Amino acid sequence: MQQPSGVGTDEPNRQVITPNARIVNRLYRAVMEHVLSPATLAELRRPRPYPAVSVLTPTHRREPYNAQDQVRLRNTVAEAKRRLEADPAVSRERRADVARHLDQALSEVDLTHAGDGLVIFAASGEHQVWSLTRTVPERVVLSDTFLTRNLVAAQTAGRPFWVLSLAADRVTLWDGGVDRVTEARVGGFPLTRRVENFDPERQQRTGDPPSAFREERTRRFLRETGIALSALLRDRPRRLYVTGEPAALSLLDEVGSAAKGAVHVPHGGLAHGTPESVWQAVRPVIEAEARRSTDAVARSLETARGRREFAAGVDELWQSARDGRVRLLAVEENYSVTVEDAGSHLALAANGDIGSREDIVDEIVEQCLETGADVRFVPDGTLKEAEGIAGVLRY
Repeated sequence: MQQPSGVGTDEPNRQVITPNARIVNRLYRAVMEHVLSPATLAELRRPRPYPAVSVLTPTHRREPYNAQDQVRLRNTVAEAKRRLEADPAVSRERRADVARHLDQALSEVDLTHAGDGLVIFAASGEHQVWSLTRTVPERVVLSDTFLTRNLVAAQTAGRPFWVLSLAADRVTLWDGGVDRVTEARVGGFPLTRRVENFDPERQQRTGDPPSAFREERTRRFLRETGIALSALLRDRPRRLYVTGEPAALSLLDEVGSAAKGAVHVPHGGLAHGTPESVWQAVRPVIEAEARRSTDAVARSLETARGRREFAAGVDELWQSARDGRVRLLAVEENYSVTVEDAGSHLALAANGDIGSREDIVDEIVEQCLETGADVRFVPDGTLKEAEGIAGVLRY
């Protein structure tokens, strides 16, 4: 998930409507840092004075598919304005305010670096833009809350992680996603310090190779790193990978427990490296973990069949998710299906049909996460016999 932006208002003295200005400040920082943290999600979900407008549109990363993205986005925003104009529950003043924020959000969109989906949120006094690594249906929703399920599903599918790269004079944090990492300037990172030159006479006397990781100042530096890391993981928990020389990895574990459970990647030089070099270092480890995770999911589903705790297909899983019965949900990475409510069950429908639900998979994902289920995205074709989506039930 990338490139959220634009929280706030164009009037310096005007405040976003909120019960707590400090929460809004945290939201602003989190959004600008490209992180969907629990605090950010809670703020997005809070009720707002009607209308809170959500505009969703699919986007494309490459030509020729991205040629029409700008036109499509402008048309979707125009549809949102038409909906505002036609809604008798929206006052003229509020309509103008929300429309202005839709225009501001549109002006901030940079489709040069588009992902697979784009979400614009606009309400009285605020707007936000989120670029997602998961496609979304083209949709306009007017409600008293923003539509967040696509953000949640995109983050879960993207399996976000942190990479911490250690050096004696610098510790860099990287924000990892589906196929890349970018430097994350959050939580005080990067941390830097000046390293003194080693004493050559001392090396001659002792015969020891020079190592900054034997110095007390380096111990203090990595102890401070651990404190900053603990605060980050408390607010934004993710899988953590730590890169560095073996001496650096050992020292970080020795001076604190912040990186306990992290995956060590013994590769030095990445604290000063490029995003591509970091990605290439951690990629084999991540891919190996993903294969093991997929195998574990397959075994859990097979065991559930024998215990009659197995469910498959959107119809069965939608009801089980609403009842809070799903313990483990497995979804193929690019699986999507459009359905309509047929009374007692969901039926397949065509995209664009009146009353159709194009993001039912994302609805199921968010509902399962809300009830504490473990949600795993697996490679396409893994769940062929289960129609692309399956689950292990609690009862």
